[in-house]
Amino acid sequence: MLEHIRTLTRWGLASFMVVAGVGHFLATDDFLGQTPTWLPLREELVWVSGAIEIGFAIALVAWRSRRREVGWALAAFFVLVFPGNLHQAINGTDTFGLDTDTERWVRLSFQPVLIVVALWATGTPFTRRRAPA
Repeated sequence: MLEHIRTLTRWGLASFMVVAGVGHFLATDDFLGQTPTWLPLREELVWVSGAIEIGFAIALVAWRSRRREVGWALAAFFVLVFPGNLHQAINGTDTFGLDTDTERWVRLSFQPVLIVVALWATGTPFTRRRAPA
């Protein structure tokens, strides 16, 4: 039963990642609102991060033999994009319908949840790797 829930969670996370990734291309201006202004090539960075998110979506469901590595990499990605979410909260940027400080800080608080979900859904480090037969 737990494996079914883990699988559904992984598919849900993959769906979230593909929607977010595609959003980088369809709503670039919204993503620029949370991209720190001191970064160079901001628009290109938004596009690259969108492509990476789509890649993670595919890897979550298709790369079974490297599932744990994908989980670690996705968790690291969520850590790397944290400064953008923090930038949005600190600077009060109105994007994604987040137009109050409370909404922006609540969104920011979900970043650790995404990290835990990425690790749990991929069995990292919450399950032991089976010994080869």
